[in-house]
This record gives sequence, C-alpha cells and structure tokens, in this order.
Amino acid sequence: MEAMADSPSRIPSGRLSLAAAGETAARPIALGPLDGRYRPAVAPLVDYLSEAALNRDRVAVEVEWLIHLTRNSVLPGAGPLSAEQEEGLRKIVTEFDTASVAELAEIEAVTVHDVKAVEYYIGRRLEPLGIKHLTPMVHFGCTSEDVNNLSYALGIKGAVEDVWLPAARALVGQIADMARASRDVPMLSRTHGQPATPTSLGKELAVAAHRLGRQLARIARTQYLGKINGATGTYAAHYASVPSADWQEVSESFVEGLGLTWNPLTTQIESHDWQAELYADMARFNRILHNVCTDVWSYISIGYFRQIPVAGATGSSTMPHKVNPIRFENAEANLEVSCSLLDTLGATLVTSRWQRDLTDSSSQRNIGVAFGHSLLAVSNVARGLKGLDVAEEVLAEDLDTNWEVLAEAIQMVMRAEAIAGVPNMDNPYERLKDLTRGQRVDAARMKEFVSELGLSSEAESRLLALTPATYNGIAGKLVDHLS
Repeated sequence: MEAMADSPSRIPSGRLSLAAAGETAARPIALGPLDGRYRPAVAPLVDYLSEAALNRDRVAVEVEWLIHLTRNSVLPGAGPLSAEQEEGLRKIVTEFDTASVAELAEIEAVTVHDVKAVEYYIGRRLEPLGIKHLTPMVHFGCTSEDVNNLSYALGIKGAVEDVWLPAARALVGQIADMARASRDVPMLSRTHGQPATPTSLGKELAVAAHRLGRQLARIARTQYLGKINGATGTYAAHYASVPSADWQEVSESFVEGLGLTWNPLTTQIESHDWQAELYADMARFNRILHNVCTDVWSYISIGYFRQIPVAGATGSSTMPHKVNPIRFENAEANLEVSCSLLDTLGATLVTSRWQRDLTDSSSQRNIGVAFGHSLLAVSNVARGLKGLDVAEEVLAEDLDTNWEVLAEAIQMVMRAEAIAGVPNMDNPYERLKDLTRGQRVDAARMKEFVSELGLSSEAESRLLALTPATYNGIAGKLVDHLS
C-alpha cells in the first residue's frame, strides 16, 4: 500500500494561501462569523461598537470637550468660538469616514497610542478653522481614560437604545401577539415532562413575553456613567493649571451634556460597574430567551407547532422530508456565546489593580461581539417564530388522551364538598391516586368514577361537564396582563 504520510502537508499550504488571499481582497476574509456569515444580521452594531466607531466617538468627545471649555471660557484667553468654528469642529466628527480611519491608523503607527493619535488627528484640522492657537487645548487636562470611558459609554448607549433594544422589543411584541392570538387554544401542560393540569398556548407564550419584557424594562433604565477628572480622579492637573475654575462643575456639566450620568468618584478609570449591571441584565434576557427556544423546539418536536416550509430550502442534505428547527438551535448557540462573553465582561470590568490597569482595554473590545451574538439570536428567533403554525388538532388530541389530569380537579371538589358537610368525601387524594397514578383513564371511566362519588348534584354536574380541554382555569384571561 502506498504511504500517505505526506498528505497532510496540503492542508497548511491551503490555509496560507487563503490567508494571503484575504489580505489582498477588497474585504478581508473574516476570521469570526459575525464579520463573515452573519454580517447582515449584526451590521447595525458596527456604527456603535466597532473599532472605527470607538475612534469616531473619541474624536467626538475630544471635540465636544474643546467646545465646552471655550464656550464656558474655562481657560483664560480662550473665549467662545464662533458658530462657524464650532460647526467646523463638529464636521470633524460628522465627516469621519474610512479615510479618517486610515489616517488615524497611520498616526497611531507612530504614536503607538490610540488616544494620542486622536489628539493629533484633531490638531491637524484646527488651522483651517482659524484656531490653530487652541491646539494645546485638545485633550486638555485629560488622561486617555477620560476620553475612552465616555466614548465607550456613548457607543454602548447607542447600541442598546438604537439597535439592540428595538430588536428585542420587536421580538417580545411578536411573542405577545402570538400569545393573544392563541390565548384560548387549550394545551396540555407538562411538569417534569409528565402530563399536568392543562393551560392555554397563549398563556404560556404570555409568560415568556412577560419575563422578557421585565428584563427589557430594567435594561431601558440603565444609567450610562462617565467621568472626566484626570489621571487619578483628583483634578490635580486641572487645578494646577487653572485654579480659578470650578472643575467639578465643568466635569459634571460636560458629562451630562453628552447624555450620560456623571460619576463623581473614580480612580483613573470609571469603575465600569454600570456596564456589569447592564451585561447581567442582558445575559438574563438571553437566558430567558434560550428557555423560550428550548420550549418552542420541544413543542415543534411533539407536533404542537408546524414549521412552514420555505421554497427552495433544504432541511437535510440526505432526508428530503425534513424541516429542521434550525433558527431556534442557532439562537441557542449564539445566546450561549453571548452570555459567556457578557458574564466575563461583567466579572472582569469591575476589577482594576489600585488606580489603574489595562485589563479593561482588551476586554471592552469584545463588547460588540457579545452584543452581536445576542442580536443574531434575536433575529433568528423572530424568523423562526414567523415560520410556525399552531397545530390545534394535535393539541386537542393530546388533551383528549390524558383524562387523568382531571384528578386534581376532582379531588379538590371532594375536599370542598367535605368542608360543606357532604358525607363520604374522605381521602380524596388517595382515592384519585389509586385511580390514575401510572395509568391512563379515558373519558368514560372518569365520568363513571365521578358519578359514583356521591357528590352534591351541582358539583357532580360541574365535574361531568369538565374535559381536559376546558380544565384550564382562566388561562386565556391571564394573557390580558400583557401590556
């Protein structure tokens, strides 16, 4: 037999050629799925949580800081700018584009410092505005983290409020609409996987919508904190250079003017506690949504939901009949990845050695990835739910083959009858357990059992009229609790 030892050598060469092709392509071949296969679903986040967006927001913070200082005449000799000059400064932000990204990269290659590159980038643009003499005011009194913490806060706030929350709210609204539409569709419950007291499909979907909605309400209340107070949070350089200014007021008004919440007490870094709180709430939303996915997947597997085939789509490469619940499976995986990252960020960001270390710098560059996997999951669940039909006949058949679930109702009626003085109502639980535990009871046997109990005529009539499909309390009405 011919030796095969040299065969694996073809694999590394293939990988090398692919990497080289990626470097020369107009759009490099993506290493991660969010920038490759799933780019369309997460593209809206790029404007908030990409490296380019971070640099644009850094430019915005530096520009607004310069405008704030001059508008309030904080530094002697640097009074308010003209409206045209302020407009020109803000154009540095609004005209930030791919050429700007490339220029910043060139500057950073020399400075080996990202925020310093932003400072120089802005400084290059002051002369045409007639304010070259204000170049020393760019980044005045700031440490890099003064700019970074505000830039991240702005990016995260925008990503949550403009992208993630609208998508999540739309999904919760979609689930709520499904709940309302199926509020009166009776369904067998399964506790511990076993037949249990019936409910309605709409009520169970309403539970999911209610749980998810509570988390969205918490996320919507997030405080996005920021600080601008110098190298160790003491305003030391500020008061050394301009002792006459009220630097705390300058700092607070600036941070709040950006639409953020001022943090008055920090080390060199803003403590990131708000980020940990936000990520915990987002991860909890993810986990509840993961539970929705596993439940819907399970209902599909027992036929409660029918999947609507998509023309031209392939469910299995070898089994033509299959329509797989891939949207929910894809969502599960992406929710798990997102939660792992969110948990790691929340644990890492609240810790910094003494007044500053740089663990947060690397960690925060993964915020977009954590958000992206969550957004992708939300998209997949929405698409998956849209492709479902309720198989009401399957739900009805399941109920009709599980008459033993009425045992609960019968023994509770017996208890009420006993309290009312009806004789021979002793040991109701044990009597129903003997009848139903571990065995199926059909409609005829259940009605026969009820007729033999000696109940009051009103109670007997009520129980004889009861079926598994009608034994679901006020399940449908509970859907009204959805806002």
